[in-house]
Amino acid sequence: MNQQTHDASARDGAAHPLRWRILGLLGVAQLMLILDVTVVAIALPHIETDLGLGRQAVTWTVSAYTLTFGGLMLLGGRAADLFGARRVVLAGLLIFTAASLATGLAGGAAPLLGGRIAQGVGAALMSPSALSFVVHLFDGDERNKALGVWSALGGGGAALGVLLGGALTAGPGWPWVFYVNVPLGVVIFVALARMLPRQRVSAPRPRLDVLGAALVTASSGALIYAFIRAGDHGWVTGATGALVLLAAAGYVAFVIRQKTARSPMMDVTLLVRRPVATGTFLILMATALMIAVFFLGTFYFQHAEDFGALRTGLLFLPVAVATMLGANLTGRALARAGARPLAVAGLVVAAAGMAVPALSMNPVTVVVGTAVAGAGTGAMFVVASATALGRVAPHESGVASGIVSTFHEFGASIGAAVISSVAAASLAGGTLSGFTDGFVLAAVAAAAGAVAAAVLTPGPAR
Repeated sequence: MNQQTHDASARDGAAHPLRWRILGLLGVAQLMLILDVTVVAIALPHIETDLGLGRQAVTWTVSAYTLTFGGLMLLGGRAADLFGARRVVLAGLLIFTAASLATGLAGGAAPLLGGRIAQGVGAALMSPSALSFVVHLFDGDERNKALGVWSALGGGGAALGVLLGGALTAGPGWPWVFYVNVPLGVVIFVALARMLPRQRVSAPRPRLDVLGAALVTASSGALIYAFIRAGDHGWVTGATGALVLLAAAGYVAFVIRQKTARSPMMDVTLLVRRPVATGTFLILMATALMIAVFFLGTFYFQHAEDFGALRTGLLFLPVAVATMLGANLTGRALARAGARPLAVAGLVVAAAGMAVPALSMNPVTVVVGTAVAGAGTGAMFVVASATALGRVAPHESGVASGIVSTFHEFGASIGAAVISSVAAASLAGGTLSGFTDGFVLAAVAAAAGAVAAAVLTPGPAR
């Protein structure tokens, strides 16, 4: 079947005949983006040694990517609505692939962080556009199943990234955690260029709101820097408070900009719709908890237990399986059980898992606890996406997808920054108290999130 026939079937409103194949390719592309959060985590101790990075630079190796990814996500979602998701997906994939090559070639902190920022730009274009395609290509129960597959790939991929990172770091070396994206990116680009349906863009094409994107990214950067800096200088200091206030002022300025700009990135009233607000809260919690698991686990195994990169990666295999299982079961049960009980259950399970190593820390309890927590976060990813995107109009799907993906990455940035600071004493070596404090904080946050989810999550549509 040729491209013209595919496009005609899409225009006629029929289900696209290659929709599941397209979902698979988009899922693998999304997998690369998620992997680049956690595949780096396992390599961080080696990157730290080879490039002579301090704790703050190590944390920025994660946060520079996730911050740029999240900060420009709304711009990517808006671009998908204005210019067509197909063009934006392919452009983002091309940028991400080239940036991965450049990051692998980095010989110092500056080119490393520059490459990570460029990867974030490509990811910000590709991810919301790809999710918009999933929402467009599927409907009804098929959409819930497709979102379950999407979330399982994303959530499970985060855990698999640690396994892959261990194998690559122990084998050819840490640059290959970036090089591996290059051949995959090229193959997926060629396949998607042939399969993705072209979309009519009926709306006029106003300018993109670059100032709005800069405001939200800079504000988030100030907040993340406040969290990272607190690990060395304290949480209750004038500088930390000033950075938080600066971030808050920036977010207010962003809202004002969106209300006054001729071509805003988004309708800010979306954020106060209960389904979208709940979905963004759940996705932020899920990602922050996920990155806490990988950050704490990676440094605990390699610093405290002196395990190698490959062994550390293998110890995260149960987390990968549990995350994918939690996402898959939740996707199947969502239509029958509803979002609210599944959201609460996911957070309660995550809290229980985090509490295990907090109460008694050794390699067995860390593996068991993080696997249980992984099952809970896998469930949360599915509920978050289905809740936020299940009741938006088709013309809002791109920007709504961008909102969900934005909070996904901001959750990773916040999780890495806060956990790095809380566990600073253990990252410096000589004590387990920082790791324990990190798991305690994660367990308390998940338990509080369960209470909030019970109140905020909307019931079934009538």
